[in-house]
Amino acid sequence: MKKFLKFFLWSVLGLIVLLGLLIAGFVYKVQNGFPVFYETEVPQISFPEGKKAVLLFSKSTGFRHGESIEAGKKAFAALAEKNNWFLYSTEEGGVFNAEQLAKFDLVIFNNSTGRLLNEDQQKNLEAYVENGGNLLGIHGAGDNSHHWDWYVKNLTGSDFSHHAISQQFEEAVISLHSEADSTLTINLPAQWTHADEWYVFFESPRKYGFTILYSIDGEKIDPSGNILWVKSKNFGMGKEHPVAWYKTTGKGKTFYTSLGHDATAWQQKPFIQLLENILNGL
Repeated sequence: MKKFLKFFLWSVLGLIVLLGLLIAGFVYKVQNGFPVFYETEVPQISFPEGKKAVLLFSKSTGFRHGESIEAGKKAFAALAEKNNWFLYSTEEGGVFNAEQLAKFDLVIFNNSTGRLLNEDQQKNLEAYVENGGNLLGIHGAGDNSHHWDWYVKNLTGSDFSHHAISQQFEEAVISLHSEADSTLTINLPAQWTHADEWYVFFESPRKYGFTILYSIDGEKIDPSGNILWVKSKNFGMGKEHPVAWYKTTGKGKTFYTSLGHDATAWQQKPFIQLLENILNGL
């Protein structure tokens, strides 16, 4: 009996250790990216004259928000048809060459996570924005898996810390800021209610020259990201918890919203209107 009990206890301990290693490995991969392959083949694209051109980039090498990515593709396709935009949707990084990027009015990172572009492609995107191009990041595009200093400085404005764990999706009132550019606030409500996975950043992007477009009351949600041995994530962003912001970067503009973890965001008319306003205001 004692031998069986000893065997059983060692088996349980082994399973606990194995589970811990698997979880640690998964967390590491989410933060640092899964095996990465950089596409370099330049695609053939026919740009129609007289239309605004949008590059919808949905590649992910970290956590993949598959449901939201697909909902985003459908939503942007509908917006492109409505507004007579040219939409080029891809998950291949070869399009990030200087010549083709220059023909797009807006580049969208549609929940794009992980290491996405090689060094030359990153530099091409940086130059594109700083010379007058525009970049929009949605939800996962703001997590800490990109490892790209320019990207953090000019898109998210601060490093991502965590999101709530015990209450991953919390309903909150999203409030419009009066300081926002009027071209971005057309037909947007002063407030609306939505449940999402609210990202917590170490600091407000306001501190780094960004204008806040929408925020929630961070004191009315549980922002704790503590899990297992991680006990340092029991903090939020305070009463003003930004969820959408933008700034001028060189001659271009960058926009980011942490909304959009799953498909429910794409069913919200204010969210769709905001995305429509961004391009129509360029």
